[in-house]
Amino acid sequence: MDNTTRSRTFPDNDEANATPPPPEDAAPVYYEGCPGCAMERKVENSTGIPYKEFVFVGVTSLASALPISSLFPFLYFMIQDMHVAKNEQDIGVYAGLLGASYMAGRFAGSLFWGVVADRVGRKPIIAFSLFTVVILNTLFGLSVNYWMALTTRLLLGSLNGMLAPMKAYCVEVCRPEHHALGLSVLSSAWGIGLVIGPSIGGYLAQPAKHYPKLFSENSIFGRFPYFLPCLCISLVALAALISCIWLPETLHMHKNLEVEVEMVGDTRMSPRREAPHPEKSLYKNRPLMSSIAAYCVFTLHDTAYSEIFSLWTVSDKKYGGLGFSSKDVGQVLAVSGAGLLVYQLFIFRHVHNLLGSVNSLRIASALSIPILACYPFMTNLSGTKLGLAIYFAAIAKGALAMTILTGNAILQNNAVSQNQRGAANGLSATGQSLFKTIAPVGAGVLFSWAQKRQNATFFPGDQIIFVILNLVELLGLALSFKPFLSLPKKYDFK
Repeated sequence: MDNTTRSRTFPDNDEANATPPPPEDAAPVYYEGCPGCAMERKVENSTGIPYKEFVFVGVTSLASALPISSLFPFLYFMIQDMHVAKNEQDIGVYAGLLGASYMAGRFAGSLFWGVVADRVGRKPIIAFSLFTVVILNTLFGLSVNYWMALTTRLLLGSLNGMLAPMKAYCVEVCRPEHHALGLSVLSSAWGIGLVIGPSIGGYLAQPAKHYPKLFSENSIFGRFPYFLPCLCISLVALAALISCIWLPETLHMHKNLEVEVEMVGDTRMSPRREAPHPEKSLYKNRPLMSSIAAYCVFTLHDTAYSEIFSLWTVSDKKYGGLGFSSKDVGQVLAVSGAGLLVYQLFIFRHVHNLLGSVNSLRIASALSIPILACYPFMTNLSGTKLGLAIYFAAIAKGALAMTILTGNAILQNNAVSQNQRGAANGLSATGQSLFKTIAPVGAGVLFSWAQKRQNATFFPGDQIIFVILNLVELLGLALSFKPFLSLPKKYDFK
């Protein structure tokens, strides 16, 4: 061992009393009993992909996303059954309010749960959120009137604080080179949940009507026609909740890192510190806030698109829709979910490695515009041509949306250090939830208005809906360029 190595490993008295080097130059220290240190040691000693942790991220994110959009295929019929709308054109307004209630609740609670996750850990918040999905989603399926359904959705959103800690968790269980994969697993599972959820709702809603040989009108599924899809989703959430037993914590649980010194074997090491991002107010962190701004606009677009897509496909052709049944919509969304899974597993990583986060989200946003512009013209198709067109468009739109949201998530998580990551993702989820609250209401009002102007000379009927959606997408694309978007100084992405 040379002198340089010896002086670093066995410091003499003068070196021990000297001013310690900057934290970023210090060797890491791992504290016994700290789950965050245990996870960091595991990550640094392993160069492979943490498949077990990523599977948990995917399953948990799927369980959280399923209840959000599972009601969209039957929402139109649910409002009809509850007799709260005075006429058919007003159904969109009531549907928008019910669809927005979940995001209104999440807007109220996201920042709180993100801050709590930075204090007590990721695991307790994730487990509690899954528990609320099990209970409240089941109660939603047993709703006896519109206001009970609205209340349970509002509570489900406010008590489900999973999104912020899950975003932090999926980058804390892997090495930096796998961060994109971790976040893509989360966003893909979330996106697949938003696709599979409506397919579950479409296939399993009103089972006594669609499957009379299996379900009687006098059974609980006949008296509560929307309980079966909610029950199935609650069972998925229960399975994810049970799997939390094996979930490792990633948050550091020790204090006073700046002054403590740990002896590990014969080697003295300074406390581990994260150097790339100095701690400062999240609101003054321009890279974080600029990426959140773009993220909010894109989520506004995607939520409005999800709401309008289901309403548009089930509405009558005389209003510019496709006249699909809820089962038809479920089939389209199931196929698009399968296509999104294939894209995630075999294509996305290559796209991200080639283009980087920023360029991939810009290109995906640009490509979404012409695809969305084709939707109003699908009403002129029928049979196989219509099926192929709607399948292709739904798959492409889902893949592009996943690329955009993953790129934004990477930007946000790389703009802060670990002990601010939960709060940062909570802040992002708060802004996202606000826009997702506005989106269904705005989409419902827009849809009802569009149906009343079928003979207008300027973008008649549903054409105006997709024009407005494209304008929102164009705004998000503009926010991904300078001077709107700012990147951290040490951020090494295209």
